Amino acid sequence: MRIVGEPQVSFEMRDRGEGEIAVTSDILRPGGPPARSVGRTEGKSVFLGTIGVRHIVDKFEAEGRFSCLEHPMSPRALASPLHRHHNEDEYSWIIEGRVGALLGDEVLEGGPGDFIFKPRNQWHTFWNAGAEPARILEIISPAGFEQYFDELSALGGVDKISPEDLHELCVRYDLEMDVDSVPELCKRFGLKFPGEPLL
Repeated sequence: MRIVGEPQVSFEMRDRGEGEIAVTSDILRPGGPPARSVGRTEGKSVFLGTIGVRHIVDKFEAEGRFSCLEHPMSPRALASPLHRHHNEDEYSWIIEGRVGALLGDEVLEGGPGDFIFKPRNQWHTFWNAGAEPARILEIISPAGFEQYFDELSALGGVDKISPEDLHELCVRYDLEMDVDSVPELCKRFGLKFPGEPLL
């Protein structure tokens, strides 16, 4: 039997609001990225003018298989115009609050612990359906689309990006977006767009 490499483990102490705990920071898998722990407030965060985005796992860490984000949403915030991805499936697990989604012609609403699957090539959008903040954990597969959010934020978010820049961004990520759907979505579901940042 040949051993390719031995896992190397180191621990660091982190204070997560409940006292210090030890977490592994660099368990190395031979041929793969290091394992790691991400705390509730860790990871790069941006605000898009509608919802927040906190990066948890990106394409480099997951070797392109998936990315994982958290989307905090202010009350009654519409996350996005109707849109569809041609390359990615999205999986949303509701952590907090009430979240609504329009998938094709089907309207769904769920609460903490509920799961919404948004397959590629299907028109969809989602929103905070309640009067309190909401949060979802979003898994995108395959990875790469998480970079769209950083680019959108750098261009001013949904309320400041030019139509030309938005079109170019959508083309680059093979994304179709119906920006004209926003007024009807807001009226139909009692939503606001853009939303308010959550700190």
